[in-house]
Amino acid sequence: MSRWLREVRRLWRLAVRTARAAVGVPDYAAYVEHLRARHPERVPMDRDAFHRERMAARYGAGRSRCC
Repeated sequence: MSRWLREVRRLWRLAVRTARAAVGVPDYAAYVEHLRARHPERVPMDRDAFHRERMAARYGAGRSRCC
């Protein structure tokens, strides 16, 4: 793969991650990568449990809602 194409792919992934973070979509891949790098003794949550936990943290009890 050419260097140019690798750089385009890297920038695309960064743009996707940034957009997802901006609208509040949790990044499961980043979570797993972080856990493996920093906390290898912990078992990562599955994708569904991760999503539920993140949504509860963002919109759960005690959080204000607009509607």
